[in-house]
Amino acid sequence: MKVLSSYQDGRLTLYLKGELDHHEAAAALRKISRTVDDYLPRDCVVDMGELSFMDSSGIALILKISRLMAETGGRAWVANAKNQPLKVLDASGIDRVIQISAAARS
Repeated sequence: MKVLSSYQDGRLTLYLKGELDHHEAAAALRKISRTVDDYLPRDCVVDMGELSFMDSSGIALILKISRLMAETGGRAWVANAKNQPLKVLDASGIDRVIQISAAARS
């Protein structure tokens, strides 16, 4: 899995690409934590547009990102969730904790 990022006007966007499982989650969290520490953004968008698979480790990762942002007075949300990752998000009920927006379906 790859984690790419972009920062503009106080908003950090994290692009998750590939498959997010327990093997990938720890390394992804380390990279994301460093990136948040570097930029100290007010907003953090977790873009899942190119994430093809996610297990419950992805839920834990999202919750940790949300907590990281709350600790600095910021906010986080998930964007462009689709297909299998969206099913995991829906089943978890995480939308009670963090905003989830699904990718537009064609």
